[in-house]
Amino acid sequence: MEFLPYIYLTYMFISIYMLSLFLIIYLRNIKSFFDYPKTKKIYTVSFVVPAYNEGESIEDSIKNIMNIDYQGIVEVIIVNDCSTDNTKEIVESLLDKYSKLKLINNKKNTGSAAGSQNIGLKKAKGELIAVVDADSFPSRDSIKKMVGYFDDLKVGAVTCPILARNKNKFFEKLQAIEYQAISFGRKLLEYVDAIYVTPGPLALYRKKALEEIGGFDEKNLTQDIEATWHLAYNRWKRKMCLATSVTSVVPSRLGEWWVQRRRWNVGGLQCISKYRKSLGKKGMLGLFIIPFFIINLFLGLFGLSIFFYVLIRNIISRLFFTTYTIKAGTPLLTFEEFYITPSFLNYLGIILFLTGLIYVLVILSILKVELWKKENILNIPFYLTIYLILYPFIMVNSIWHFYKGKSVWR
Repeated sequence: MEFLPYIYLTYMFISIYMLSLFLIIYLRNIKSFFDYPKTKKIYTVSFVVPAYNEGESIEDSIKNIMNIDYQGIVEVIIVNDCSTDNTKEIVESLLDKYSKLKLINNKKNTGSAAGSQNIGLKKAKGELIAVVDADSFPSRDSIKKMVGYFDDLKVGAVTCPILARNKNKFFEKLQAIEYQAISFGRKLLEYVDAIYVTPGPLALYRKKALEEIGGFDEKNLTQDIEATWHLAYNRWKRKMCLATSVTSVVPSRLGEWWVQRRRWNVGGLQCISKYRKSLGKKGMLGLFIIPFFIINLFLGLFGLSIFFYVLIRNIISRLFFTTYTIKAGTPLLTFEEFYITPSFLNYLGIILFLTGLIYVLVILSILKVELWKKENILNIPFYLTIYLILYPFIMVNSIWHFYKGKSVWR
């Protein structure tokens, strides 16, 4: 159809525009990209770790936190949300070993990480609250390199890159590439005050800021996104520290990954619904973050619609052609399906793919990822094609769950 080249051109323009924007931001801040503010002040820090059936990882997580090099840590609060495995017993066995370790056993299951995080927040004594998932492992220098941002009294939260902890299976390796790309993009968004999430694996909050927004939203499936939007709504700054990192266990199977990403998407839709009246106002939340989410949603759904349109059109066209030739008594076998004829659309598709390839290669080079190992370089094309193509399908599934009100955290 005549309109298809224009759609391809539109997608190509948006891709090149975003790539150029990110490149300009990076080049303008290249000297300070990996820097972090040093501070002489020792902030008191309380760790809050929500735990539900985390028996396999909770002991290693606690030992990792206790090994973090920062003298201002005053307590590590584990909030056991009525686990049915041995989470409680494992934590209790470590209480005598670690004086800063505290265990809170919820009397009733809250049904979400946010519920446990709020309970821990109320008990926390620190000026800063470090929220960590029970299957995540912050670097030893993480807090030391993140606290300096809080010398700016307008900073409400600081995050850092999340890296895949398990990278043995093919699907895990694709997520490892994705996490690197996300980290790079999030740092760039910091320079325009548009960080839209301080993720659960490790986020450091100013307690005053969290209390101001009423803690974490227990009705939202992505309480970390909602909290970040709420901080932005209240004009608190969010920062990204590239000088350190946290590793987190990523889904190994497609089904687990699908459920996780659907939860993320439904949570994002809940945020758009909650803050829709801020569109076009309220600083960068309404001028960039919400439009950014809406545009991505539209492009994904529209692209999927075009894909199915072309597919169905070709099937119907072929069906009519075959039926006509049979009824006419002149069955005709064509071989055009067996070879590729270069066309304008082919070239546009190649340009879009190469644009994405260059972007990922540049990101991994800047982040000093060992690119040329066989498992890295060969996985990038799969990431750009098979992996990313799944996202529009997840979005459709997420919209259906959001529409039906299927908002269950676990």
